[in-house]
Amino acid sequence: MNYFEALKYGTLTLQSNNIKTFNLDSELILSEALNLTREQILINQKKKIKKEDFDAYKNLLDRRKNNEPIAYIIKKKEFWRYSFIVSKDVLIPRPETEQIVEEVFKYTGLSTSKHVLDIGTGSGCIIISILKERPKFHCTAIDISKKAIKVAISNAKMHHLRNKIKFINIDIDKLFIKKYDLIVSNLPYIRSNKINRLEKDVRMYEPLIALEAGLDGLREIKKLIRKSTKLLKRNGKLIIEIGHDQEIKVKMLLKKNNFYINKVCKDLQSYPRIVVSTKLS
Repeated sequence: MNYFEALKYGTLTLQSNNIKTFNLDSELILSEALNLTREQILINQKKKIKKEDFDAYKNLLDRRKNNEPIAYIIKKKEFWRYSFIVSKDVLIPRPETEQIVEEVFKYTGLSTSKHVLDIGTGSGCIIISILKERPKFHCTAIDISKKAIKVAISNAKMHHLRNKIKFINIDIDKLFIKKYDLIVSNLPYIRSNKINRLEKDVRMYEPLIALEAGLDGLREIKKLIRKSTKLLKRNGKLIIEIGHDQEIKVKMLLKKNNFYINKVCKDLQSYPRIVVSTKLS
């Protein structure tokens, strides 16, 4: 069997198990099994595949057949302009979250020096992407999951930024008061009663702690806004991701806590997704 035949086998296997991205996934999984790039495989399709490599490929296909996210299988995910290590201990970075990074860059210059706090850092993809392009920022990233912090540290090392980000395994309520210029955050915002309605690959594999946020989906966001009034400097920015149906309630919470709402950014499906606000005093 050669690479072409292996890809055909993988494509048919995934397609018959209702995996929508069967072509791409079969290529990515074969790349992982052979430790080659997709390009190397596609330009060498007549090359023979070893039995042990094909067996490894089939094992990975079995995982994808069972709806395990491709990012967990190949252990990485692209975000912004970079690649990040992911594991089942962290939420898989989403394209809509890239808007947080985009908004930070709109409000800051390349040579700007800011103190930035990332709350619920997960894989560290937000804070690392920011620091890669704002090298004078002073960054702190926190998460209540010790395992998530380990993944974030691995990503910081991979991007040669380990010594430039302070990672802390702590809950926001226990964070010592320090004045930041900017807080970014993508905390859980799914209502408890909606967890079972999520796609299989999300509800079965991604960490519940990074998804579920109480009956109204606002448990963590309420805490974040309340705490940010103490953590941010006057005129400091709070840039957060929210659920598609939470705009009105989040705006009310922000106004109640003396924040000015600068803008609400919509995602690719035209849902309100990123809220940019400023602490007034």
